Amino acid sequence: MTSLAPLMAFAHTLADEAAGMLAAHVSSPLGTTMKADKTFVTTLDLAIETRLRERITAQFPDHGIWGEEFEVLRPDAEWVWTLDPIDGTMAFVAGMPVYSTLIALCRAGVPVIGVMNFPATGERWAGQAGTVTTRNGKPCHTRSETALPDAIMSASSPDFFVDELEKRALHRFTAATAWRVYGGAAMSHGRLASGRTDLALDAGLKIYDYAPFVPIIEGAGGVITDWQGKGLHLRSGSRIVAAGSKALHAQALTLLQD
Repeated sequence: MTSLAPLMAFAHTLADEAAGMLAAHVSSPLGTTMKADKTFVTTLDLAIETRLRERITAQFPDHGIWGEEFEVLRPDAEWVWTLDPIDGTMAFVAGMPVYSTLIALCRAGVPVIGVMNFPATGERWAGQAGTVTTRNGKPCHTRSETALPDAIMSASSPDFFVDELEKRALHRFTAATAWRVYGGAAMSHGRLASGRTDLALDAGLKIYDYAPFVPIIEGAGGVITDWQGKGLHLRSGSRIVAAGSKALHAQALTLLQD
């Protein structure tokens, strides 16, 4: 069986490269355009993903790549990388420090390596199947004893909950939990992995938005699935729910039954 350690080391080099490119342009004006889905992309998004794709293709020519900005390459390969060069692009444009680079590696469609790098805060979460998740190289763990009425819940943005089912779900979580935190993008899942929050509910996401969360949340002791409780993979949908413990996740799934 292929060892994941060299692949994790390579993922870290990709994160380092992206961080260097972000640092070089963090104070520079950016060319920003709106995509068809009303999200934004900068010239730096394109440049970072291009560079990372070049690195992956040179090192692992048989691996697939599923990135945000360009077409999918070999999606049915045994190993597929997912890339979000700047997750939280508008946060980056606005100077809010929650933007990040998200990198994951899937084997047979299941995320087994995840790296989330946040240049503005100097934080990096890394998860690898079968090992303990780290934040800046030190082990981190979810908070496992919180009851639902005391839970701190996060969601990327209420605007992502578009249809009536999604809005009802958000309303139920809002009514059932103690506190809500919005606007954290991927950092919300890092904070959950570090035991600072308890639940994360999201809708309107793509695989490259959440693939790294899987090994990171699971390696920290948490649970992350789609809204039906199914494990996440390359073909999963746009709705995910994560919790710091199995018990809290089960309660979250009960809220989602409709």
